[in-house]
Amino acid sequence: MAFITDTYQETAMLHRECLLEEQLIFVSTSKDRREPLVASHLSTETMLLTETGCSYRNHLEAQLQQENSMPLQMIEFGSIEAIKQCVIAGLGITFLPRMVVEKELANGQLEEIRSTINLAPIFTDIAWHKDKHMQPCLLDFIAIAKEQYKIFGAQKRA
Repeated sequence: MAFITDTYQETAMLHRECLLEEQLIFVSTSKDRREPLVASHLSTETMLLTETGCSYRNHLEAQLQQENSMPLQMIEFGSIEAIKQCVIAGLGITFLPRMVVEKELANGQLEEIRSTINLAPIFTDIAWHKDKHMQPCLLDFIAIAKEQYKIFGAQKRA
């Protein structure tokens, strides 16, 4: 059994159930941005990004390649918290799921950058091999996880 956060992909060997849909957003510390961010603007920006191979980073890079635009500089981090702290310090902008920056958006440390870049949402799924025998304790765990994500999603909408 696994939790997967990714853009939606059909996986033949897995049974997947969506727990949460999450929007990807650009954030910075600047409150001066009036115009939406377009891909060509990134040629003058330093992007602070998750590690190579991260599904939503791959999605962003593919979208930017389609638009023939890449950031001036890309700095890679192994920690989302490190990315957030560097953005707060003014070292660049980033692109993350809204849920991981909600606290910083709410307290004014970060600002969402409106964007015209077409980015698909990501989903957190619970998944397991479709042919696996499911023990009762695993079924209980899955039921608890689904209920907790339902509560979490309701709190986010409130």
